[in-house]
Amino acid sequence: MTEIPISLWLWGGVWLLLLVVALTFESRESAESEAPTAEEPPREDAPPVVASDAPEIPAPEPPLTSRERFKRGLARSSGGLGARLRGVFSSDAEDDALLEDLQDVLIAGDVGVGPAERLVAAVRAGSSAGAGRGDWESGLRAEARRLLGDAVAEPAELPARPWVQLVVGVNGVGKTTTIGKLATRHAARGRRVLLVAGDTFRAAAGDQLAVWAERAGAEIVRQAPGSDPSSVVFDGLQAAQARGVDVVLIDTAGRLHTKVNLMEELGKVCRVIAKVDPEAPHEALLVLDATTGQNALAQARAFSEVVPIDGVILTKLDGSARGGMALAVREAVGAPIRYVGLGETAEDLQPFDPDAFVEGLLPGGSDA
Repeated sequence: MTEIPISLWLWGGVWLLLLVVALTFESRESAESEAPTAEEPPREDAPPVVASDAPEIPAPEPPLTSRERFKRGLARSSGGLGARLRGVFSSDAEDDALLEDLQDVLIAGDVGVGPAERLVAAVRAGSSAGAGRGDWESGLRAEARRLLGDAVAEPAELPARPWVQLVVGVNGVGKTTTIGKLATRHAARGRRVLLVAGDTFRAAAGDQLAVWAERAGAEIVRQAPGSDPSSVVFDGLQAAQARGVDVVLIDTAGRLHTKVNLMEELGKVCRVIAKVDPEAPHEALLVLDATTGQNALAQARAFSEVVPIDGVILTKLDGSARGGMALAVREAVGAPIRYVGLGETAEDLQPFDPDAFVEGLLPGGSDA
């Protein structure tokens, strides 16, 4: 038998040892790669980790300014009457024909015959004085602004306490809701408000007014449906005086202006108010629905014969293309427009701004 040299045995042992070491390192690396690793704690200055599927939260929108609210609320009127006026002013008709078309468009836009005639007369006067057609639109806006009169600012301090506001209007114009919004405005000024549910003919009116009283943090005086409205008003005014209330808002039945007996009942309410406070009501506010157009004029005239109207509130102006009726109402009542409804929320009941109104209604305003 041939003997294997010792040197071969030594080299074989070395290679075997190297093989064992290599296999040991390979198994160790494999185990370390499969083992879970501990998460590194986030650094204090590291940005927060946001899940890719997390919903984005929109930034809150800034509150609208008064003029922005008017522009939004008059969008339908501007797109109707305003668009037709822009069509008239851009036509190639002769001056006389154009002025006739202008008057027709104004009357069709519920501006009223009288105001329409005065608006056209102002434009015609400008034309006779040498004003070019480019100035006719500004002349129309200036006359509309004059016809609307000046804005009536809300008093920072009430001239009397309790300050009694009587709110009248037919059914469906948004009268009770408007009273709730007025209460919210007064309460926001830190005033103590009392609502009087004088509309006892409509069963839900008292409940609706109670909801608004709770929202505004106001007090309310009411009786059972069918009670004498004058009795409710009398109790409400006495309660206001006893409690030291700042403002009293009286809701009245939404009586049809064509019903003589119901209008006489309103006159009785006014006489009862005067017995409790000879200076009251300090303001009588007539609520009209802007969507009714010329029909609102008949209501305005009828209520003016029973109650001296101190101001008009136009509701639902944002849902109407008949914004031009504000000019007709201003002429028919002879009292300023005090507030306009430009949306559903309490903030959308805005003090009337004639400048913003004209800019939003007629062409050629600051945003035209």
